[in-house]
Amino acid sequence: MKLIKQLDWFIKRQKRTYIFAIILLMITGVVDMLPPWIIGQAIDAIREGSLTTERLVLIVGSLLSIMVLSYVMSYLWIARLFGTAFLLEKKLRARFFGHLLRQTPRFYQQHRTGDLMALATNDLKAVERTAGFGVMTLVDSFNMTLIALTIMGVFIDWKLTLAALLPMPLLAWSMNKLGRQIHARFTAAQDAFGVMNDQVVESISGLRVVRSFVQEDADTKKFDTITDDVMSKNMHVAKIDVLFEPVIKLLVGLSYLIGLSFGTYLVFTNDITLGQLVSFNIYLGMLIWPMYAFGELINVVQRGTASLERIEATMNETPDVVSTGTVDIDVPEKITFKSLSFQYPGATRASLEDIVLHVSRGETIGIVGPTGAGKTTLLRQLLREYPIDDSLLVNGIPIHDIKLETVRGWSGYVSQEHLLFSKTVRDNILFGSNDATEQDLETAIRLAAFDTDIEHLENGLDTVVGEQGVMLSGGQKQRLSIARALLKDPEILLLDDSLSAVDAKTEARIIDSVRTSRAEQTTFIVAHRLSAVAHADQILVLQDGRVTERGTHDQLMERHGWYYEQYVRQGESE
Repeated sequence: MKLIKQLDWFIKRQKRTYIFAIILLMITGVVDMLPPWIIGQAIDAIREGSLTTERLVLIVGSLLSIMVLSYVMSYLWIARLFGTAFLLEKKLRARFFGHLLRQTPRFYQQHRTGDLMALATNDLKAVERTAGFGVMTLVDSFNMTLIALTIMGVFIDWKLTLAALLPMPLLAWSMNKLGRQIHARFTAAQDAFGVMNDQVVESISGLRVVRSFVQEDADTKKFDTITDDVMSKNMHVAKIDVLFEPVIKLLVGLSYLIGLSFGTYLVFTNDITLGQLVSFNIYLGMLIWPMYAFGELINVVQRGTASLERIEATMNETPDVVSTGTVDIDVPEKITFKSLSFQYPGATRASLEDIVLHVSRGETIGIVGPTGAGKTTLLRQLLREYPIDDSLLVNGIPIHDIKLETVRGWSGYVSQEHLLFSKTVRDNILFGSNDATEQDLETAIRLAAFDTDIEHLENGLDTVVGEQGVMLSGGQKQRLSIARALLKDPEILLLDDSLSAVDAKTEARIIDSVRTSRAEQTTFIVAHRLSAVAHADQILVLQDGRVTERGTHDQLMERHGWYYEQYVRQGESE
């Protein structure tokens, strides 16, 4: 079975548990086969008039003992088998989540959030069901079928057994055909479910935009179209799914009819006793479960296989950037961009071209330029979000030769999109700095000019900010994000247009705090408001991915270029 081969890494680890559960399951199957034989013997004894009180007590006691023993063993194998299946789901989910954390931006450009959510929920649950219910069904149905057929064929009558099994090849063919169809349809249904998840995420996260453009009806219609597609694909699955039970009932009923008709004939010809016929029909009735289970097994396994294939297709994608470096540097004393050029995967033109920059520890670098000039792209090279060649050096060593954990451990990044968690203000600021003291927390808040805002929040630091920080204003989100980065006290602070939503007075306070507290550390500031970078040791003007101007504030003002024009224009507007 392909699914077992795909999960052999887990089965090998848990083989003792699986072996124990399967052995108990098989023993339980043998025990459950004893009552029909005992009942048949009792019927023959009644017919012959040889049933005594002592023998009746023995029969009843045996049946009760078998019932208790079956219950205890069933409890043990169910707990072990299904507990292992839940453990598999947990491990797969942990591996999947870890895989997502290692991926680079290109991965998330190619995969929808809703589809990834579907993989982490519905698909993993389908795999867990296969590993638990599927294994149980496989072993139990095979075991019960083997034992029942052995008893029916050896101890009752082989001709009657063979006749009753005549419909079985047709059953096997039907289940195989239906199973192949449900595999393809279930995969399509899961893909549609991922699209629906993605639409829900987009609609909720963009609710303010939808309302501001009065697009509620259009968004609802779009969602209805998607849900119709999901329902249509699930109906395609259901149309196959509902065929399993009727087909099984029809063929099982045919087996019953053959068994009862031919069995009655054998009783009249004295080939078997009445008790044996009763036992045979009980055993035949017990075979109904394996027959149903076989059909359900095909269904569950095909769903699990389809889900696991979807998961593995995602898991097999390797990150663009992996930690292959071996060099460990304590402090980045010097950063060098040596004619650095960069082009995003799939892009038709370079986003950065021939960038030359030398930065010493303790310097502040300002990066300005029109929208789309490549400012954010330049900062991201320091985070190693994309593969890079030898054109970026730290202490004279190519950045890709340095451990990825070291490179990112240096950095404190405040992006344009301020991601906040649905937790308290305190939890959001302490993210990544759990060892910080209360004094460290207060200092970071003060440096980010966020102290006055906290005083006005209902529960202060313990105020829950809501999903994506919905309870805070744009300026408050920015300052909270800055406080989080400052609390980390990084060697390299990257502020990516992170002062755009604060007023000029607050911006000046934050800039002064950063200059004072980070005199011995490196800071990169991307800004559209030039006052935020006027103090920088070096200012780069980027246009179309190239450095068109370079120098201090005073030097750039003397050149009367782009920087001068923007600074004058912004001064006039203020």
